[in-house]
Amino acid sequence: MKVAIASTGNTLESNIDTSFGRCAWFIIVDTESGGMEFIPNINKDMEEHAGKAAVELVATRNVQMIVSGEFGLKIKPLLDSMHIQMVVIEDTEKRVCDVIALLNNRKK
Repeated sequence: MKVAIASTGNTLESNIDTSFGRCAWFIIVDTESGGMEFIPNINKDMEEHAGKAAVELVATRNVQMIVSGEFGLKIKPLLDSMHIQMVVIEDTEKRVCDVIALLNNRKK
């Protein structure tokens, strides 16, 4: 499964970003192969519709799940229509590596 993680930076030690559409980076993790891709969020400074543009960006990577601290109100229906699961992590101290460890434990 491919998972997009909204991150404050481009390392595994970076924290989960509190904002999906305006996060600094997306880390795409393939839980089956262990592969990773680090993508800067080129839409984070848009005046409007940053969340929709962010969904379109990560959807091009064929993700099935997105993990973030928060999602905008208009994002859930869009993700539902694309069959992409939305996971909210409320602990702002969680790091990308912590989420990857949880994902790896989930598939066991």
